[in-house]
Amino acid sequence: MITEKEINIARHCISYALANGADAVRVSLNDSTMDGCTLLNGVLDKVTHAADRSIYFYIFADNRYGTFSTNRLETEDLEKFIIQSITMVRMLGEDKYRSLPSPERTAKDARTGRELGMYDCRYEDSSSDTRLERAKEMSIFSQIAGKEYTLISEECEYSESYDDNFVADSQGFEGRHTETCYSVFAEMTIQDKEGSKHSGFWWESSFNKDGIELKGCAQRALDRAVRQIGPKKRRGGHYKMVVDTSVATKLIAPVITALNAASIQQKMSFLDGTIGQQIFPQGMTLMDMARTPGKNGSRLYDTEGVATKDAPIIENGVVKQYFVNTYMAAKMGIEPTVEDISRPCLLPFGEKELYLKDLLELSGSGILVTGFNGGNCNPVTGDFSFGIEGFAFSRGKITHPVHEMLITGNILELWNNLTAVGSDARPCVRWQVGSLAFKNVSFSA
Repeated sequence: MITEKEINIARHCISYALANGADAVRVSLNDSTMDGCTLLNGVLDKVTHAADRSIYFYIFADNRYGTFSTNRLETEDLEKFIIQSITMVRMLGEDKYRSLPSPERTAKDARTGRELGMYDCRYEDSSSDTRLERAKEMSIFSQIAGKEYTLISEECEYSESYDDNFVADSQGFEGRHTETCYSVFAEMTIQDKEGSKHSGFWWESSFNKDGIELKGCAQRALDRAVRQIGPKKRRGGHYKMVVDTSVATKLIAPVITALNAASIQQKMSFLDGTIGQQIFPQGMTLMDMARTPGKNGSRLYDTEGVATKDAPIIENGVVKQYFVNTYMAAKMGIEPTVEDISRPCLLPFGEKELYLKDLLELSGSGILVTGFNGGNCNPVTGDFSFGIEGFAFSRGKITHPVHEMLITGNILELWNNLTAVGSDARPCVRWQVGSLAFKNVSFSA
């Protein structure tokens, strides 16, 4: 973890930079480690260790700005590095809009890094032996005896990591965020009777060691692979579409990107000029639940040190907020907010407590999307084309797999065809988006 000695070195670097010509400076001290092991067909295949210990400098001098980083944390080396960095900043083009955020906007409650309860102290007692044992608990390779398929391979990965971040600036802000992460991943590859190969994967993660299910991960991956056996061709047309929660973020991501002030300033956003307007269906509400304790993605400050808050981004279809950092606010002449979204939560739309099976029943017949295969969305117009895979369903029941289909259209039109948002967002992910149901979606065979 970051030591008190290293924090004092960071503080010294701020004073030293100011004394040597910097007008303002921010320092970010980062320490992270990841350890994991991977089993292939039940046998240890790979052991992984990755570590990063670095310090970043954000230097403002003579209306110029530059960022620099090093992993050398000795005071003498850092002083030389700072002098060189300030010299390089003065060689850059002038940019009068660069500055630190106003002190009143920065977080005042992120002192220990553990305020949000996202650090599991048991991480300190982990070892390579315990990680291997937990990986072995995941494996079901020796138990598989399918009749419709042959198991080709099983890959199970277990990892533990922590991340510690300390940020300080020359205006007096200091903040710290510390969290652990326990993750499992399984991928199963099978071959059906016709010789076609199918694969499925599943994963879970949590800051809490007890927050992941070891034994069910590989079975879920296998089930997802088996369900792909026997795909049938499907004629193109307009269908109702249900999107599984595991891939639903694909459709909300273009919306969040379009709300970024940098995209708007560069005329690369289809949501330019929409603040205060009802662009999305009434009842659709997207929240940034940044400060929810013990939830993935929660944080008390952004990378500038600006305090986060729980706030509506889209409320009952009305665009309420752009993501505007200090630089873009000055450049565009608008009020700053936060740099980007922390923990997006799309609230249930339609009836409450809806799950995937409920959305299938409500939709009746159509296509269930369980995966996206490439494609893109035009940031200026919102026009999109995404490859999909999934299942046809009729009368609320899945009938057969479908592959190699495309959905096309416009993101705004798609979201205005939203009929329901499920309550089944996975707790292990930062983006809380449940299963989605749409009407009148264009599919190409």
